[in-house]
Formats: sequence, C-alpha cells, structure tokens
Amino acid sequence: MRRLLLLLLGLLLLQQGHCFEFVIDGEWEEERSHMPDHRERHKRAILTSEEQEDFEAIRGDDITVRSYKVESRITSRFAHTTVRSSVINSGSKAQSIGFNVQIPKRAFITNFTMNVNGITFVGSVKEKTVARNLYAQARARGKAAGIVRVNSQDMETFKTEVHVPPGSNIEFELHYQEMMYRKLGFYEHSLYLQPGRLVPQFQVDVYIFEPKGISMVQTPNTLGEQFEGLIKVTSSKDKAHIVFKPNLQQQRKCDNCTGSAIDGVFTVRYDVTRDSNAGELQVSDGHFVQFFAPANLSPLPKNIVFVIDVSGSMWGVKMKQTVEAMQAILDDLTIDDHFSIIDFNHNIRCWSEELVPGSSIQIADAKRYIQNIKPNGGTNINEALMRAVQMLVRASNQGLINPRSVSMIILVSDGDPTVGEIKLSTIQKNVKRVMREEFSLFSLGIGFDVDYDFLERIAMENRGMAQRIYANHDAAEQLRTFYSQVSSPLLRRITIQFPDDSVSDVTQNRFDKYFSGSELVVAGKVLPSDSSTLTSFTTASAARLDITLETEGDMSELDMELAKQQHSFTGFARQLWAYITIKQLLSERSLATTAVKKRKITQRIMSLAVEHQFVTPLTAMLVESEDAKERLLADSPKDPKHGCCIGVGVGGGGGSASSGLAPVRVVYQPPPWVQMTTTAPPSQAAKGPEEWALPQQVNLVDNDPHFIVHLPRSNMDVCFNIDSTPGHILNLVSDTGTGLVVNGQLVGSKKAHKSKLSTYFGTISVYYQPDGVSVTVSTNSIDMNDGQSNHSFTWGATAGITQDGVRIAIVKNSHVSIIINNNIEVMVLLHRVWKKHPVNVDFLGIYIPNDNQYSPLVHGLIGQFSREPEASVYDVREGLDPLKKEAIMEVKGNRLLVTRGWQKDYRQDKKRGSNIYCWFIHNSGKGFIDGHYTHYIVPNLNSFLPPL
Repeated sequence: MRRLLLLLLGLLLLQQGHCFEFVIDGEWEEERSHMPDHRERHKRAILTSEEQEDFEAIRGDDITVRSYKVESRITSRFAHTTVRSSVINSGSKAQSIGFNVQIPKRAFITNFTMNVNGITFVGSVKEKTVARNLYAQARARGKAAGIVRVNSQDMETFKTEVHVPPGSNIEFELHYQEMMYRKLGFYEHSLYLQPGRLVPQFQVDVYIFEPKGISMVQTPNTLGEQFEGLIKVTSSKDKAHIVFKPNLQQQRKCDNCTGSAIDGVFTVRYDVTRDSNAGELQVSDGHFVQFFAPANLSPLPKNIVFVIDVSGSMWGVKMKQTVEAMQAILDDLTIDDHFSIIDFNHNIRCWSEELVPGSSIQIADAKRYIQNIKPNGGTNINEALMRAVQMLVRASNQGLINPRSVSMIILVSDGDPTVGEIKLSTIQKNVKRVMREEFSLFSLGIGFDVDYDFLERIAMENRGMAQRIYANHDAAEQLRTFYSQVSSPLLRRITIQFPDDSVSDVTQNRFDKYFSGSELVVAGKVLPSDSSTLTSFTTASAARLDITLETEGDMSELDMELAKQQHSFTGFARQLWAYITIKQLLSERSLATTAVKKRKITQRIMSLAVEHQFVTPLTAMLVESEDAKERLLADSPKDPKHGCCIGVGVGGGGGSASSGLAPVRVVYQPPPWVQMTTTAPPSQAAKGPEEWALPQQVNLVDNDPHFIVHLPRSNMDVCFNIDSTPGHILNLVSDTGTGLVVNGQLVGSKKAHKSKLSTYFGTISVYYQPDGVSVTVSTNSIDMNDGQSNHSFTWGATAGITQDGVRIAIVKNSHVSIIINNNIEVMVLLHRVWKKHPVNVDFLGIYIPNDNQYSPLVHGLIGQFSREPEASVYDVREGLDPLKKEAIMEVKGNRLLVTRGWQKDYRQDKKRGSNIYCWFIHNSGKGFIDGHYTHYIVPNLNSFLPPL
C-alpha cells in the first residue's frame, strides 16, 4: 500500500543572513509485502470527501497570499496551463506553507519551479530510476524533500510545502499539458479553483486559438450564483479569451465574511468550425495533426448486449442508480437496433436468449425486468461475458445482424470475480479468444472495489474503452453520459493514410468506430519535402455506403499564423504528437504479452517523456536548487485502480474504440478519381482525376441556363436558353427504363439587370430508383439519401462515396460526378461568385456525356437527344450582327431561324470558360425540343417526366 509521509527535513538555506527550513510532502515506494489479502491490492490513496472539502490551494496559518493566477493557452485542442502563486509568511514565527493544485488525471506535469527568498528551484524530467537515485543521494546528505501527487476522482492533487521563517517570500509555479477530448459535440477545459482564502490578485485567463475557427464558446457558471456575470468572454472568428477576475469583495462568501466563496470547477466548453467531413489537417513545427469529426451522417444500427452485475455488493444505491440509468438508455434504442440483457451474480440470467428489435413492446418488457432485479450472491464475470459473446455470434451466424451494424457488449460491474473463473488474466484471454473482430466491449466499473486496470485492459484489447463510475448520487447520470458517447456510431473501419515518404512516426491511424460528437486524432512527424502541402486520405464505412475523403494541410501557413498570435501555444503540434504517442504506448505496455516487449515499450516511453518533459508513470521530475545541492522529487502516482496506463488508444478521446487494431502502414493508394496534388509524381499529376476526363463533346447546361446539345452524327453543337421562373424544377433526363431521373431547380439573381432577372440552376438532383438513392447537389452541400439514411457532404473536401450501384466523386470546391452502374455519368460544376456581388449568385452547371447508356424510354430536355434527330443547316448568311451569321436549320420537321454564336464550357477553365461555337435556337428551344419547355417543369426534385 502506498504510504504518504510528512518529511520534516531541515534544509539550511542562507540568504541575507537569514536561515529557514522547508517541509514537503513525500511519496514513498509501495510496500506490497504487507498485502496478503487478494483485495488489498486495490486500495488506493485518494482524497476523502472531508479532505476534498478542506482542500486549499494555499495552506498556512498566518500568511498573505498576494496573488493566485491561472492561465491556459489552448491551441488546436492542446492546452498548456500555468498556475502561479505568490505568498508571504506574515506571521511572527516560522511555519509551513503549502501549495496544492488539482489537475486532470489525463494531464502531464511539465514543469514546477519555486523561488524561496531569491533561491530558485527548477524542475527537469528524468527517468524515474535516475531521478530517484539523485534524490536518494541528496536525501542521504539531508538535502532533499519530496512532492506528492495524490489521486482522487477525476483529478490528481499536486502538493508541496515549504517551512520558512517570518517575512519570507515564496513563489510557486506549476505547468501541465493535456489534450482536449471531444465528447458529445464539444471540448471541455476544467480548472479547479479552491484558493481557501481571499486573494488581492486573483485571475483566471483561458486563451483559445483554433486556426479553422471557433463555432461556439460556453462558460457554464459552476462556481455559484454570486459569480454570475463575472466571467467575461471575448471572441473572434478563430480566437477566444475567457477571463475571471473577481475583486476581494466579490470573492467573499458574504459582505462581512473573511472566507472565499471561490470553491469549485471553472469550466470552459467550446467547439470548432468544420467546413467539411474530411477533417482538419494541421502542419506545424515539423509535425502534423489530423482531426477527424464528421457530422451529418446517419447513425449505424446497433446490436447491444447489456451485461449487468447483480451480485450482493451492488445492493443499495449502486443498483438503484444502475436501474435508473438503464430506463433512460433503453428509451434511446430504435426499431433498427437489436438488444438483450444479461444479469449475473454466481448465476447467469438472460432477459432474452436472442437479440430482439428495439420496439416499444420489447423495451417496456426489458424495463420491467430491470426494475425487478434483486442483487445477491457472488460475481461470475467470465461466464457472463462468454454468454454475451455467444449471443452476438449466434445472431450474426443466423443473419439477424446487419453487416454494417455495430455490435457491442456493455459490462457494468462493481467488483472482482468471486465465482467460476477468478483469475483475471485467464478471463482476459477467454474473452479475446471468442470475441470477433466486429464486436466491441465497453467496461464500466462502479466504485473503487473493482479492479479498474483489468476492466480497462479487457476493453482496450477488444476495441472498446473503459470508464469508472463513481458510486454517488449522480451515478445514473454518469452511466447515461457514457452511453450517450457510444449510442450513435456513424462510421466503421476508419483508416487515415498519407503519401509514402511524406510522414513518419504516425500515431494510431486505424480505428474501429467513430461515434457522433467525438473526434479521432492522428499525429506524426513531417518528412522533408519540396511540396507546399501535406495530403491525407481517410476511408470509412457508413450506413450502406463507403467513403473516401481527401484532406490537405499547408506546410507553412500555420506556423506563420502562430507567430502573429500573442497567446497561442507555438509548440503545440510537437507536444501533442508526443502526448498521444506516450498515452498509446502506456496502453500498449499494459497489454504487452512478454517481458521483452514490455521493456522495449518502457524505454520508448521514458525516452519520449524525458525529451518532451512529461511526468508520466515511468518518469519523475527532479526539482533542484540552482547549485543542485537541494533536490525535490515530483512523482506520478501509480493508481492500481486506474492502472499505469490512462491511454488514448482510442485516438482522440472516446471517438473510437480501437487500440486492439494495429496501425496501418502509411501508404499512398488514392482512388482513381482523386485529383492528384503536388505530392504525387509529376507523371501522375499530369493525368488528373478520372472523372474530370469526360468526353470532349458533351451535352451541358451552364450559366443562365444555357443548354448546349452536341449532335455527333451531324458534328454540330446546338444551343438554346430556357427563360423560366426561380423555383421551377426542370427535368433534364427522365428514363423510366433504367429508373434514372435528373432534375434541376432554378434560382434567380439577387435583382434584375437591365430589366431582366437571370436564372441559374441552384440545385441538381440525380435519383436512381432501383436502389432508392437520391443525390442532391446544391451550392452548399452534396446530400445522399436512400430512404432510410441521409448523409451530407460539403464542397470543402475531395471525397468519394459508394453505395450499391451509385458512386459519387467530389473534387474540392470544383465539381462532383455521379456515376450510376458505371455506364451513366452526370457531372455538376460549382460556380462561386463574390458573396457581396450586388446581382450574381452561386450556381451550378451540369455536364452529361453523349455515350451514357440509357434505355429507349429516355426523355427530358437533354435525355431526348440520346436519340439524335436528323438536323441540317443551310442558307448561311450575314446576320444583323456581323460577327454572328444566320441560317436555316431543319430538324424534327421544323424550319428554324438560327444564329451562329458561342457559349461557354467551363470544365477546363471555371473563370473564363472555353468557347463552343454553336447554332443558337431562339424562343427557349422551340422546335428543337419536343413540345414547349413548360412541359418539362416537374413538381419535385425526384419526379419523373410524364409522357408528353
């Protein structure tokens, strides 16, 4: 058991003729020889509720705290926090002054300095054995003391005390770093403020810089009503500054009180702007970070087996809170989900032996079952998990599980196994042996009697994650919150890859699942290159479709921007990469199967931690005076309940459950439609994307809207305009034989120009009836709907989407191609105009090859010309405009006056276009198209054209 001892070590320091001594809490090695009992290994040093209530940041009986300041600089989801305090011993005799800081468990301390009457102690991180040896040498000379970090619920407490004579000035400064994890759609930064007394200069500053922009900032008042309105937020597009600076009177518990009312958690929540589902690729300081948090995708169906511990130790508040949480969790299930419940003590019971749909009848019955559970008996975790896996395997073998669904087991337990197989390593092996690759295990440990280290290992090894649930009044809310994080899976089998020879030392880049509201994070080093950009390719499976996304990051832009920012954390990318790498290595270390492998991982962790100055479970901070005669040791606690390996094996804080998946070798395998960038060899770059290489001669509609129809046999192009009304939907292709329809909806310019309101296509819809898939392209997004699921993509990233016989290829801010069964293609071109233009609006052009393979039933403004009409032009003569000749065209039994002119093909040059010379037909194509153009107006975007 870990012993916390108060070391009264007299350190004689001389300054200006004064002498003083200081006292620092010390942490001694674990003494396991006193642990004969099996459960004794689970005891931990934590703050009791009474100690928590008595916690003070600055301790001392007769002291003056001149200042207490906290500053956090958050840059691209990585936070560097500094806590500073200046204290005077204003008493008449020597005394101990304590400096205590509560920091999040996931944070790494990076530095601690202390100045005592001008003598400075500076910290440096070393391998734990090295630091302890140096510390032991100083202790042997009577020149050492220790620093302790004590575990409690969501935090660790850094504690130190210094014993000083009257009038002494002491300055403390602690630094720590952490990554912001996105959960439920936002990042949350927490600072624990408990000064314990009134402070003349009390201030909290949080600076946020997010290069892509900040979408929202919230500062929920968690400190109490009296501080309402004292938290000030100023923000711009990409920066935010949150400041909390109460004066002495505002700090008081009451008008005449001498005690401080500041006692709680200062919370800042924020989220970032995302302009595409492809994610955000940032390059800085020789490192890159890819953030991936897609939205606007339909959830995947779930198959869940809830495995609930109902042994005797769950009696009382634990069971009550679990039942309350399960009631709400069951209500969240949909008819597309399948579930069952297993409750276990020394026996195993199943509410249903088979997975059942989440219908209202089944959910109501499951609620009644849960409500009637009476905890008693022992704990047979092994058999309960075996039964849960068998249930999923049986459902899968019987075809009851959708191949694209997500199957998971959620284990809720409060204790160690006492019945059946009780050896934890054997249970771990048994579960891994039977779990299929497509199944995940999530572990929830209630209270402190459970071996959380075991629950975490068994979850991580099976593509899941673990979380401790604290057995108090809000345990039900903790359970519900956890379930909310995993209740909406959007993607499966996500892989983020980079061009070969462009990056190295990449963190985990393969993830089993992505849940809505979370984020996947991949980091690495950038190799020297002549390219100005770095490119990544992300592949994933969503509901009924497969996705490939391309993301680009500028090599130098971010560093230049960071240099301009006064309060940014310029070294964030380097530290963030090291942070993720160490966290993942700690997770791998806990799962290492051999001593040799464990030693190699240990060496790697220690090397990185020393290089990047992180206090980890394998390193310690040695705090020395300038002459290295006095030494302090800052150690990282080894929490047997939390293990030594609080990791981000999920690659971004719960977004995925996947550390069981080995990282994929970084390779460059872009799909054929990808628009090649400068990262590709010149020979490849010259080819361009496959979908861009449409036939030179196509039928197209662009601009106002100008139709150009190519007649191959006659080797001529014919043009006409359609002058219709904004809001009208025109049918372009209607083929009841293949089940394809292409429609376009008109938008108008902002105002009339020369008494004419121009119209353009603002939305194009391609509907393929056999698969029930509709692709709707607007100037804002590309939406895909199959009648059950809706997925939305922006123009902000190159992407490829495949579902059944429909393939979509998006080229960033350029065009999108929709390919049906590899024999019909429609390309939509995006035209952007200046947002403040007084007249023009964004619009779309549409390009359709002549060789599309329609059925004989095809029609529409463009579709009808797949059966090329006989057309001849004669009597060519000068027109009223000398640059535009006139002629007679005979087509479809009509003699039409036509004018020679030109229209634009914008495929190669979107700004100026390429001239296509054509014969222009007046009066909205009358005589060239079948019937009148108004016959082609349809009621909605997926409507087929009725027979003319």
